[in-house]
Amino acid sequence: MELSNIEPQIIWKNFSKLNAVPRPSKKEERVIAFIKGFGEDLGLETTVDEVGNVIIRKPATAGMENRKSIVLQSHLDMVCQKNSDTNFDFDTEGIKMEVDGDWVKAKGTTLGADNGLGVATIMSILESSDIPHPALEALFTIDEETGMTGALGLKPGQLTGEILLNLDTEEDDEIDIGCAGGVDVTITQNYGTEAAKGQIVRLEVKGLQGGHSGMDIHKGFGNSNIILGRLLYTGLANQNIQLISVDGGGLRNAIPREGAALISVRNAHEFIEAATALKKDILEEFATVEPGLHINIENSTTSDLAVSEEDSKKIILTLKSLHNGVYRMSPDVKDLVEASNNVARVELKGGELKILNLTRSSVDSSKYSVAEQLKSVAELAVMNVEFSGSYPGWKPKPGSEIVQLMEKIYTEKFGEKPHVVACHAGLECGIIGANYPEMEMVSFGPTIRGAHSPDEKANIPSAQKFWSFTKDILANIPLK
Repeated sequence: MELSNIEPQIIWKNFSKLNAVPRPSKKEERVIAFIKGFGEDLGLETTVDEVGNVIIRKPATAGMENRKSIVLQSHLDMVCQKNSDTNFDFDTEGIKMEVDGDWVKAKGTTLGADNGLGVATIMSILESSDIPHPALEALFTIDEETGMTGALGLKPGQLTGEILLNLDTEEDDEIDIGCAGGVDVTITQNYGTEAAKGQIVRLEVKGLQGGHSGMDIHKGFGNSNIILGRLLYTGLANQNIQLISVDGGGLRNAIPREGAALISVRNAHEFIEAATALKKDILEEFATVEPGLHINIENSTTSDLAVSEEDSKKIILTLKSLHNGVYRMSPDVKDLVEASNNVARVELKGGELKILNLTRSSVDSSKYSVAEQLKSVAELAVMNVEFSGSYPGWKPKPGSEIVQLMEKIYTEKFGEKPHVVACHAGLECGIIGANYPEMEMVSFGPTIRGAHSPDEKANIPSAQKFWSFTKDILANIPLK
């Protein structure tokens, strides 16, 4: 089936147009121009603020002028992840999509449904002539995935809407009313290098599911960096290990799927034997949740300058000690992860070490408690630590008028109550709310699986459900 034949055709048409435009985080120039041109071609008031957010205003349809005004909000950028065997350039190519039963997927890359389906939905409402709605402000933010700099740069007074509908969640039976904040924790150090003294061994971890480091952090998925750290640690007792290189993971907000390390050891046979025994245990541990996990441990002839044994030990012990995964469950909201950390990227090349973490929490004090624990571990190993990109969480207001309205519409429309939840992802609502404290906010969206990984897919029946629900919400917005 072609995407053009899927209902609602208007959504998939606009999603296809959007996905033809390269839109990596921090490289949104082309998609900003695309959305700006889209608004101008419709004859609507269109502005681009100083950081690159696009705002398009559309007047209320006839009879809806006295309803509360609405901000429809989604982000333009996407997470760019691909399988190691996929030849694709996110900077120059549009996403290649295919239909697989009830799902739309990409060919070996992330799909961009996060948050492209939200963007396409807003585009569809802006160009419609038969959908009743109050006065609208469509807010398309930039750089949500790697810093939320679009939301952070949105100034007070740019918006006049009274209710914000954020279209950026991934379960169609959920209404989100709160989210986690986050902070980037970056660990670095430069080491001297020397000739490798021993035999060369290569370790590789691949085939993990990956996923969203907020929404999927509680699912027990494997982290390639942590698994590499375990394999390296097992050799410390009996080996003089020199690290030559480590290359694991990628973006902070994606659970690492792949990683490799090149090391020098005194006795390769002995190390491979011990690491292979641990490999068997790890495969058994993850057999249920990570059936595609592969671990390769083998002799190698490739070599380069290595970090000293002493410094290598510090790096390995640090990798083994950094907290990864759920740190604390919320005592107040059932089944909500309060705080977590993702050891997202480990890179050692030419003696230069960089470890990227994303620490999240719905409680600011526990966010910094986790970050400070990471800092303490790294500083014990005489490494440098920097906190950056901190953004606030979004405090739930379950009794707000828009939440009650959406619960009522959902229940009447679908015959069951929605789940009103807070999530562990970092939504932009908390940041925007800091400058617009009187604005009511809610987040919802169609069902998406595997966001932030090449397994990302969007559910077609769910998109139909989401589109119908969105139109009914707009038609029933309360009076001013």
